[in-house]
Amino acid sequence: MRRPTTDNAKAALACKANNAKHAFSSWQAFLNWIQVPDTALDQHGHKQAATWSNEDLDPTPPEKRTWRWWNYVIFYWGLSFGNWTLGATMVGIGLNWWQAILTIFLSQTISSIAMFFNSRCASVYHIGYPVVGRTVFGMYGAYYFVGVRAALAIIWYGVQLYSGSALLANMLRAVFGHNYTDIHNSLPASAGITTAGLLAFFLFWLIHMPFTFFRPYQLRPFFWAKAIVMLPAIFGLFIFCMVTTKGNVGLGHLDNTSSVSGSDGWGWFFVWSINAGMGNTATLITNQPDIARWSKTRSGAMWSQLLTNPIAVTLSASLGILSTAAINNKWNLALWNQWDLLDAILTHYWTAGARTGVFFCAGAWLFSILGTNIAANMIPFGSDSTLLFPRYLTIPRGQFVVECLGFAICPWKILASASTFTTFLAGYGLFMASVVAIMICDYWLLTKGNVFISHAYDGSRDNKHYHYNFGVNIQAVIAYLCGIALPFPGFVGTLGPKVSPAAENLGHIGWLLSFFVSFVVYYLICLVWPTKNQKLVRQMGLRWEQMGDEELVAADGTIITESQEGYPDPMLEGNEKNAGFVHDGAPEKGRY
Repeated sequence: MRRPTTDNAKAALACKANNAKHAFSSWQAFLNWIQVPDTALDQHGHKQAATWSNEDLDPTPPEKRTWRWWNYVIFYWGLSFGNWTLGATMVGIGLNWWQAILTIFLSQTISSIAMFFNSRCASVYHIGYPVVGRTVFGMYGAYYFVGVRAALAIIWYGVQLYSGSALLANMLRAVFGHNYTDIHNSLPASAGITTAGLLAFFLFWLIHMPFTFFRPYQLRPFFWAKAIVMLPAIFGLFIFCMVTTKGNVGLGHLDNTSSVSGSDGWGWFFVWSINAGMGNTATLITNQPDIARWSKTRSGAMWSQLLTNPIAVTLSASLGILSTAAINNKWNLALWNQWDLLDAILTHYWTAGARTGVFFCAGAWLFSILGTNIAANMIPFGSDSTLLFPRYLTIPRGQFVVECLGFAICPWKILASASTFTTFLAGYGLFMASVVAIMICDYWLLTKGNVFISHAYDGSRDNKHYHYNFGVNIQAVIAYLCGIALPFPGFVGTLGPKVSPAAENLGHIGWLLSFFVSFVVYYLICLVWPTKNQKLVRQMGLRWEQMGDEELVAADGTIITESQEGYPDPMLEGNEKNAGFVHDGAPEKGRY
């Protein structure tokens, strides 16, 4: 029995090698080789030649829904427990140490509530952010909202690569000492990076490479490991700082808040601080569907993070405040991020024990940033790319693309020479807040949690649910523009131009203001001017999430079973998209 199996494997390998060889014989042959097979939803779907589905755009099939509630607890704990420097951000805007801790907890609680509601649609229908975007913003309108997130994911992916490379530099210094730090710098000052720094960046970039081949449901063990590794690293560094300073935290210089004067008062400042505390989770709130779609149950991705995220972020940020405050007080330094702190430890204690401790601690932090970059940037870009190029890109392929682009953008140049650009990156959350608000409002209040899955893969005018107005949900666009209009002048003011104090105040509460305004405006507009999809939901008399319990019926009337979701129909020969297509007379029932 072993011999035929070996022969079959060799034959399959030889066939793949021959196909790969033929793929490079011409450009068309290469395109044919990399094309993604049509799924059953496409084959039984629309009349157009365009592809609207592939394996990763389709609803997640049951065998890939492997995440239980405890997997999400571990995932969010590992993701949130590394917020060491968030406390420094809060102290930097003028809060004292205890106000910073309180504000962090409040801001993360608000973030978790938003994530809670934004997880539901994906948990029920097992679709990612791009497909949720189609159902809310329209088949063509979704391209803007997905494309913007994809572009920002590229930049943040590179920035996180560069940040993590500083920890790898700690590890290299701990092992090789001056043999690493004294590497001759052959790069000009205008490059924005040294030869040693580029080596660390390249090595960290290589560490990311193997993870591009996996989908999120396959990364459960990795996120388990991330959560476990972070515990001894953070608590170990905290204990070291306490022992070194004999518990003299030195919070006296952090007891005073910045002066709050004038008519603005403490109210504006307090709301501003909460908004600032949400900055590190603004992306995660938007990305929820890409994580929640792999949930085995409808609530597994919801309650788990609602309890885990605020506690983990607040605890890690508190330890960061106490540890760095103690070291800064004793050594008369002004360090707040972990790589500078570890570098200072090596400078003060160049012993075998200190070098070993720094190596393992930096390695754990490196593992943490790796996981954060994968969850917050790699996976979202991979998901977005499947909508932008469904014929050629799946999630793994998209992740490989962002891996290459993350290096190509030279993030060290961005951080070294474009301070206004990094300010823009830090504040772009106000643009995504409006997106999240509209998605939540549409699902929870206006469509009663009903999504018509097969229509989310039909870009034709015959799509009565999600074609909207020429493929764009005008009501959603209006609410989006209203949401970003009020805080936008203040946001522009952070980039350099002079704006009024009132505009500055509105800009400081950008995420909260954008979310609230877009949510209210979209709801009110749809009350007096409902979308066609909302009218159909009312006419059909659907109960809450009724479509989530129905069979998935394609546009030609074919029932797509859960086992077929994400795969071609084995009953059809080849990839003819419209075999047996009959649009008129399709049954008006089922999860169509």
